[in-house]
Amino acid sequence: MIDRYDDMIAFRLFGIPVNWTIASTWIVMALLVFVSVLATRGLKTGMKVSRWQTGTEVVVGLLRSQIKEMAGDDPMKYLPLVGTFFLFIAACVLLSVIPWFKIPTASLSTTGAFAAVVLAGIPFYGIRNAGVRGYLKKYTEPSLILMPINVISDVTSTVAMAIRLFGNMLSGVLIGSILLMLVPFVLPLPMQLLGLFTGFIQSYIFAVLAVVFMSSVAPAADEGGFVETPSAEKELREGDVPSFRKDLKTKGE
Repeated sequence: MIDRYDDMIAFRLFGIPVNWTIASTWIVMALLVFVSVLATRGLKTGMKVSRWQTGTEVVVGLLRSQIKEMAGDDPMKYLPLVGTFFLFIAACVLLSVIPWFKIPTASLSTTGAFAAVVLAGIPFYGIRNAGVRGYLKKYTEPSLILMPINVISDVTSTVAMAIRLFGNMLSGVLIGSILLMLVPFVLPLPMQLLGLFTGFIQSYIFAVLAVVFMSSVAPAADEGGFVETPSAEKELREGDVPSFRKDLKTKGE
C-alpha cells in the first residue's frame, strides 16, 4: 500500500507513464493556481474589498505573524516557500475527502521532496542571513569536534519531518478507506472530520518546523544585540496598517 501510489499509472503523456503521485500533484497545483487567480483578481486598498481579498489577507496575515514569531526575522524572506508548503498540504487535506483522489502527500516521494527542499533551504537562508562564515560557525558550536553531529542533525531532522507528514497523511487515507468499506456513508463521516482536523494540524506543524530549521542561523546583531531589518524599521514608521494592503498601496503609487 505504501508504494502503490508511485506504482499506479494514471495516464501516459507522449508515451511516458505518469503515476498517480505526479498526476495528483499536478491537480493540486492547478487548483492552487486557479484559486490564487480568483483571490488576487481586482485587489483594492480601500475599506470595501471582496471576500476573496479578505480571505487572502487573513491567510497571509496569519502566516506572516507565525513566521515572524518563530524566526524572529523578516517574515517575507520565508513566506513564499513556507506559505506554499502550508497551502499545498492543506489543499491535499481538503481533497482527501474525495474517495477516489489519491493525495500526493500520502506518498513518501512527495514528503521526501519537501524535506529535500527544506534541507537545501537551511544553507541558503543561513548564508543569506549571516554569510558563509556565520553559517559555517553554526556547525562548530559549541566545539569543532561536534561538527559531524551537527551536520547529521540537520539531515535527520528534515528526514523526520518527511516521515512524520507521510505517516499521518497515509494513516488518514487508510482509516477512511477501511471504514468506508465496512460501514459506508455513516461511520466514515466523523473520521473524515477528524482527519481534516489532524491534517490541518500537520500542515501547520510542517510549516513551523520548516521555518525553525531554515531560520536557525539568524542575521548578525549589532553591539546592543539588536538585529537590523528593513521590515522592522518600515513597520515602526508606518504603524499598524495591514501589511498586505500596504504592499498594494505601494504598488499602486
